[in-house]
Amino acid sequence: MRAVWRVADVRAAEAGLMGTLPEGTLMQRAAAGLARRAGLLLAERGGVYGGHVLLLVGSGDNGGDALYAGERLARRGVQVAALLLTPGRAHAAGLAALRAAGGRLVPSPAGPVDLVLDGIVGIGGTGGLRANADEVVQRLGDLRGRDGERATVLAVDVPSGVAVDTGHVPLSASGRPTAVRADVTVAFGALKPALVVGPAAALAGQVELVDIGLRPWLRGTPALRVTEWSDLVDWWPELGPASEKYTRGVVGVATGSATYPGAAVLSVGGALAGPTGLVRYAGGARAEVLHQHPSVIASGRVADAGRVQAWVCGSGLGTGADAAAELRAVLAAPVPVVLDADALTLLVDGSLADRLRGRDAPIVVTPHDREFTRLCGEEPGADRVGAALRLAAWMNAVVLLKGDRTVIGTPDGRAYVNPTGTPALATGGTGDVLAGLLGSLLAAGVPADRAAASAAYLHGLAGREAARSGPVTAPDVATALRPVLARLG
Repeated sequence: MRAVWRVADVRAAEAGLMGTLPEGTLMQRAAAGLARRAGLLLAERGGVYGGHVLLLVGSGDNGGDALYAGERLARRGVQVAALLLTPGRAHAAGLAALRAAGGRLVPSPAGPVDLVLDGIVGIGGTGGLRANADEVVQRLGDLRGRDGERATVLAVDVPSGVAVDTGHVPLSASGRPTAVRADVTVAFGALKPALVVGPAAALAGQVELVDIGLRPWLRGTPALRVTEWSDLVDWWPELGPASEKYTRGVVGVATGSATYPGAAVLSVGGALAGPTGLVRYAGGARAEVLHQHPSVIASGRVADAGRVQAWVCGSGLGTGADAAAELRAVLAAPVPVVLDADALTLLVDGSLADRLRGRDAPIVVTPHDREFTRLCGEEPGADRVGAALRLAAWMNAVVLLKGDRTVIGTPDGRAYVNPTGTPALATGGTGDVLAGLLGSLLAAGVPADRAAASAAYLHGLAGREAARSGPVTAPDVATALRPVLARLG
């Protein structure tokens, strides 16, 4: 997993490292990494020599990084222009170095521009871009390079204007983000939350982490961690010569109804794609489930389902008295449970919610934003990681807060973010597939936090795979899960 660090931790690490280095060394390391990536981007746009670069320079260290990177590029034959957003407050030594290398100052953006370096504001910025900077940024889309294409935007450490610790992006009165939209972000020393979570992550583009020697100085607990494929390989249940359907785990699925049989079919499909050896279905969609999935053992009630190692409950279940009784039966079982969709609506009833805090077995809840709001009485807000962690602590459950960058929060304060999300999954029924897969992982013995992180990651990959063939439906995602999971062996 990749660790993601808060601004205060990064600042403390920078201070510790700088105390061991000659003055200016850290900025030169950052500028070297920035100039290298800029050179690669220029090479894709017709070559480094003769390229046109515009530096957007603020008053902080990010502006200094951009100026020194501009100096390095200018010495390679790049035509470098700098626009100072705060004249008189730019990094003096960096500005002198740029001028000595042949760089020039300009009063406003003007073409041709192949590459823009966003050095307006870094991790110390708050509240979105100031009016003058925002005006300049809104004009970047009109800039064209030597090839006639839109100028590439390279952000220095983070896109200017984003809330670094939360990934929130302030909006203008018209609803437009008051932040830079980058094609590439070069992050120095550590990933920051805005690069991986919230609306800001979509503005960061491709993120490249440059090693400047900061890692040994990063202390304490990361803000969150980013799941990687290698984590899933380590966590995935292994099969052996003695494996059989019961030792692989049995997952129970209490979803769907006569009104919503599709939810049952989809959640069972997600469960069958996972690592368990057997699926037991309990609910009012038995005929439809068996027609689509004849390997399933089906019954009408949770009480009649037989022994399982985990339960999935909620998708399409309904919210009436019968559904509430089935949820109570699931919660009474001493096994891990996944609660999704209608089960979350039923939890708004305080008597059912109280049952969660008294359970010893793990619980995973999978709300989207509207379900989160019903559970908590308020929206997740700007800090989605903090919101997931608060709900996890209150419910004594692992919370999988669904979204483009799904966040997983645990009752003991750990958080993960999923990097594989895709807007293609924003269609009915895909959450049912996710819940079934998650239940299969729990039944196979994967710990709840790892199961949630794994399910979100694989679900995202399946959504991307399904999108290759056109518009995505939930059955497409269930089908795509199988080849994705096959790569895990």
